[in-house]
Amino acid sequence: MTRATGMGSWPGTDVRETQRAVRSLLADEGLPYLPELPDRGPGADLIGRAAALLVDLHVDLQPQGWRFVDRAGRDAERAAAWWRQDLDELAETFDGYEGELKVQVAGPLTLAGSVWLHRGERAVVDEGALRDLTGSLAEGIRNHVAEVERLVPGARVVVQLDEPSLPAILAGRLPTASGFGRIRAIDSYVGANLVGEVLRAAGEVGGRAAGERHTVVHCCAKGAPLPLLRATGAGALAVDATVLGPKGWESLATTLEAGTDVWLGAYPSAAPLPGVGAVRDTVVRRWSDLGLSASTLADVTISPACGLAGLAPADAVAAQRLAGQVAEAVREATG
Repeated sequence: MTRATGMGSWPGTDVRETQRAVRSLLADEGLPYLPELPDRGPGADLIGRAAALLVDLHVDLQPQGWRFVDRAGRDAERAAAWWRQDLDELAETFDGYEGELKVQVAGPLTLAGSVWLHRGERAVVDEGALRDLTGSLAEGIRNHVAEVERLVPGARVVVQLDEPSLPAILAGRLPTASGFGRIRAIDSYVGANLVGEVLRAAGEVGGRAAGERHTVVHCCAKGAPLPLLRATGAGALAVDATVLGPKGWESLATTLEAGTDVWLGAYPSAAPLPGVGAVRDTVVRRWSDLGLSASTLADVTISPACGLAGLAPADAVAAQRLAGQVAEAVREATG
């Protein structure tokens, strides 16, 4: 059944109100998730939240950005406190909930491209540091998922890895610390293995075998490398469909044919929002142009293209509600 979800971030700082909004909008026929509120400040951002989950690796916030340090500082402690607040509220908001519940964490490559080494360069340039970070993140996500399932016993956790920096890392477009050069590109095979390692860890929590827990990799950047993402073993790929060219749509068709679910960021995460009918017609037409059976839209999840943190609170609610309305309209058009 075509369903709706969101990518993660919301505006504002009220954790309880935002979680209740997400549950209200998505719990019946969609995939609810633990929202992120970066407006709270340092440590509530995508990179700070993921870094706070690392095991036996410590970070602190420097003028350059998040950097590895010998022991955790105030900024890392604040990031951990944001997580505790989120999970405390989650236990209350989703009390009695049964069904899938999504959590989002930055993937290993995006994290390594945004955290700096002691010597002042990005962690992604150092093979040893990249391996250590990946292993640490995998263990941290294991612990995180286990805690979510302890707090919400009826939840079946879906793990989403966010990799917005992946195209730039694979193409060697990230700037060096000086800003005058570019960091050497990561081999796509290595990249797929690193992301896959974290996904496998997410599937092994609570005695589960790898692959038993649903996982998704989200890349909303233009030029998302779909063949590489398929090779990670993710159960689903989430992309911004509004920036896909003809080859990108063809690769989405290949993704479905390979048995991997597709999550479509079907409309921009910006106001003014399009109408339900316009988004539905675009999705259905694209499917027809690709020669795909309308029945395969049952395997598609509809969402805004990216997070909602850049919207006003009322617009964020409207953008998330639109995903559910589009999903329902697609079901009616193809059922």
